Amino acid sequence: MLQAASIVCPEKNGQFNNISLSANTVAERISDLSSDIYDQLCDKAKLFCAYSVALDESTDITDTAQLAMYVCGVDDKFEVTEELLTVKPMHGQTTAQEIFQQLCDAIADIGLPWKRFVGITTNGAPSMTGRKNGLVALVQRKLEEEGVEEAIALHCIIHQQALCSKCLKFDNVMSVVVKCINHIRSRGLKHRQFRAFLEEIESEYEDVLYFTEVRWLSRGNVLKRFFELRTELKVFMLEKGGMAVPELSDPKWLMDLAFLVDITQELNALNKKLQGQGQLVSAAYDNVKAFSTKLVLWKAQLPQKNLCHFPACKALMGKGTAFSGEKYVDAIVKLQEEFDQRFADFKTHRATFQMFADPFSFDAENAPGVLQMELIDLQCNSELKAKFREVNGKADKLGQFMRELPPSFPELSRMFKRTMCLFGSTYMCEQLFSTMNFNKSKYRSRLTDEHLQAILRVSTASSLKPNVAQLCERKRCQVSISKE
Repeated sequence: MLQAASIVCPEKNGQFNNISLSANTVAERISDLSSDIYDQLCDKAKLFCAYSVALDESTDITDTAQLAMYVCGVDDKFEVTEELLTVKPMHGQTTAQEIFQQLCDAIADIGLPWKRFVGITTNGAPSMTGRKNGLVALVQRKLEEEGVEEAIALHCIIHQQALCSKCLKFDNVMSVVVKCINHIRSRGLKHRQFRAFLEEIESEYEDVLYFTEVRWLSRGNVLKRFFELRTELKVFMLEKGGMAVPELSDPKWLMDLAFLVDITQELNALNKKLQGQGQLVSAAYDNVKAFSTKLVLWKAQLPQKNLCHFPACKALMGKGTAFSGEKYVDAIVKLQEEFDQRFADFKTHRATFQMFADPFSFDAENAPGVLQMELIDLQCNSELKAKFREVNGKADKLGQFMRELPPSFPELSRMFKRTMCLFGSTYMCEQLFSTMNFNKSKYRSRLTDEHLQAILRVSTASSLKPNVAQLCERKRCQVSISKE
């Protein structure tokens, strides 16, 4: 690295030679950067009017359970800070009591009071959501002891969407797809022959995709690629595959495959909309409600053979394959039931989310009594209504509108702050675990817990950046003192 730098800037070769890049020095620098980010977070936390946390756990390469906690807080100026609170190794059991203690310690270390705690979002594991002794129950009990209003507890909206998708079994389709893919990709010769075959016929694709159950988008991507290569797969399996696949000639099976392709593509599109950092909980829930409305539409269209939203089915029907809409309505109904059941926690707070997303069109009669007078005054304020329309739907500019609210709306401001800092999902935790697996791999399995946390804090920091100039100045002072 230093050689490359000296080639680019030969006039500064002497300065580059004085830079130490030993393992200990690099580890120390990363720790310094991490400490600086954490200190900034502590300073920000002092200004939080409301905050919420998101928790998830995963196992690293050494089979150590790592508990990730993110905090999202909002201050008086409606500025939102969403950062990693801590990563705690769980060397023993991962019971609710152990996780709760780690959460209490993390909140105490950063200096946040429980009276400003407004929400908790988890991965939905039994240790997190148990009614009596789960983490959420322990947190609510703690808030009750502190005399604080009950927190809004949510199960990660992305996890719930992924669980809803699993109700679409279609084992007759998935078993054949996985069997064919494994037959090709698990044998080196077959795999090479298949890729050569696709290249020979100038196929749009170079290969089939492996199916991975734990990856959110895997099933949809695998099925789409398989469907688009169905003709090539049929020819290859007959000529060189050494395995008969009669299903590839069965029109009923192919229509089941087409339906599963279409519906999983829609589920994948929803999943992608729910991902991302800094997404407002109201916007995430709006996407789920939109999908539920689409299910109602599809339920009505399928019996009429209206396939405008099912391109794979439409393509097969256009080639003469029979389509029976009633057969697939049952699958749509199952999805509807799953969505209604699994998103019950979001439905409980639907009115709050609607009022937050558009206070000017929310019926004041349906608002809590403490908000009704302020809500009516707000809805009748033409100037504020015009400003809201300008920023509506823009999460990054919503705080600008909130800051312009006059002091005459204290309860509405409080409600906006409480809703603004809620986590809709544990997406940030999942993203952190991907970074963790990249950094703590089988080639770097001896990373200490402290160094791992420092690496993750620096690599996942979003709104906070380390003050490099200040850190460098501090190092120069230390060098000057040591020389004296």
